[in-house]
Amino acid sequence: MEYRNLGASGLRVPALSFGAGTFGGSGPLFGAWGNTGAEEARRLVDICLEAGVNLFDTADVYSAGASEEVLGQAIRGRRASVLISTKMALPMGEGPQDWGTSRARLIRATEDALRRLGTDYIDLLQLHAFDASTPVEEVLSTLDGLVAAGKIRYVGVSNFSGWELMKSLAAAERQGYPRYVAHQVYYSLAGRDYEWELMPLGADQGVGALVWSPLAWGRLTGKIRRGEPMPAASRLHETAQYGPPVDDERLFDIIDVLDLIATETGKTVPQIAINWLLGRPTVSSVIIGARNEDQLRQNLAATGWSLSKDQIERLDAVSAVTAPYPYFPYRRQQGFARLNPPII
Repeated sequence: MEYRNLGASGLRVPALSFGAGTFGGSGPLFGAWGNTGAEEARRLVDICLEAGVNLFDTADVYSAGASEEVLGQAIRGRRASVLISTKMALPMGEGPQDWGTSRARLIRATEDALRRLGTDYIDLLQLHAFDASTPVEEVLSTLDGLVAAGKIRYVGVSNFSGWELMKSLAAAERQGYPRYVAHQVYYSLAGRDYEWELMPLGADQGVGALVWSPLAWGRLTGKIRRGEPMPAASRLHETAQYGPPVDDERLFDIIDVLDLIATETGKTVPQIAINWLLGRPTVSSVIIGARNEDQLRQNLAATGWSLSKDQIERLDAVSAVTAPYPYFPYRRQQGFARLNPPII
């Protein structure tokens, strides 16, 4: 397994990490993802560790805390061998202190997460959403206190816009608070919006991407084909409305190219889609999920090999879309390239 620094930090993370959204799955969204109990979760953790995948990502909102609880049981007795990433900010109840990132909420949510995970520290704590009702200085000073107390090691965010992340980074720089080193983002061949602003920001500011849903919410599994009905077993029947939108015709065009490259390489469609992401700028780790051992082993095989330059260019071309304003006006002009050199 390849290991990469998480952004500009000294924390080394595996190129692939494991998303525990299926652990303890319940409700209309997470129940459709899967319902992995502690025994099966421990087996999946075993397989990950054997492959060198030691970063496990979860969130308090995943099945109302059950994911954290099952993950805690699965890693019991080997805490020093794993990295735990969890997230908080989304609502966990109906009360005024049950959502957001106020000082009171962050402290209580961190304590709750530590209890559910059965540990005394979290390697990476990420804010699951930007809380516009709480000053960023309050958020950062609270995180600073939690780091000083040894309860968290590194901090990051998830699903922030460019201005939200940059405002927070500027305040951290100004006040001497811990800087966000990770941004957990949606990024896939079928969804390349991350590239317009957040990727250049990450490259400039040393914020590494942790990619969620690399298979476009289950659309790049190789089971969806042009002119064919969606498989009866697909979770998209229950969960499509919760995930990122994807244009069907563009999706099928991408799958056509993935099929051709699968034939050329002997790899599967999901393996190619994940491998393409591993070569993208600022990507520190791609989060893979699995409902069973076979799915996990298939996804783990996305590493250890490389696509050819020609194959990458074909995937780039078929998945490209016109950038939104204000990025498109000069993107095709020579002057833009001079002002904005490509990210390497």
